[in-house]
Amino acid sequence: MRCLVVYDISDDRTRTRIADCCLDYGLDRIQYSAFLGTLTRTHQEELMRKVRKVLGKREGKIQMFVICEKDWAQRLEVVQETDGGKE
Repeated sequence: MRCLVVYDISDDRTRTRIADCCLDYGLDRIQYSAFLGTLTRTHQEELMRKVRKVLGKREGKIQMFVICEKDWAQRLEVVQETDGGKE
């Protein structure tokens, strides 16, 4: 299942550790505090347990959204890339 993980954490060290957890599960960073990838339900639950433990009692918010294929196909996006300085 395609999953989107987003978080808002003010502590730099904690935020880095949460990002590392997401990377450990094979998620790709799509924004500074957003990761996307495919995870089984078991891995979704496992990842959320890990990030909850990493967050501990520190302030923060971590959310995981499961996105079905139909909804993913209907997403809208704007992607603009530079041409490497060529005109």
